[in-house]
Amino acid sequence: MTPFAKAVLDAVDAIPAGKVMAYSDVADYVGKGSGRAVGTVMATYGGEVPWHRVVRSDGSCAPGVRDRQVALLRADGVPMDGYRVDMARARWNGT
Repeated sequence: MTPFAKAVLDAVDAIPAGKVMAYSDVADYVGKGSGRAVGTVMATYGGEVPWHRVVRSDGSCAPGVRDRQVALLRADGVPMDGYRVDMARARWNGT
């Protein structure tokens, strides 16, 4: 596992229940990479962390796992607007 992948997983693991980060937020938080690079890490290693707390910047979920992700987010208490996360209320800035 690369240092970047480890940093991404550590960041995702730190997201508290009820909050989310966009893929690009995670990249900004770790100080390198892009949302796409974070997505690649999550696709490879995401099962080791609360992967469901990482969403697209518009609050939408990954198409292939949308129903499962939405159920996990709702169980976490994440504010939702239908099948999208209410990013104004749920976005975590890392502090």
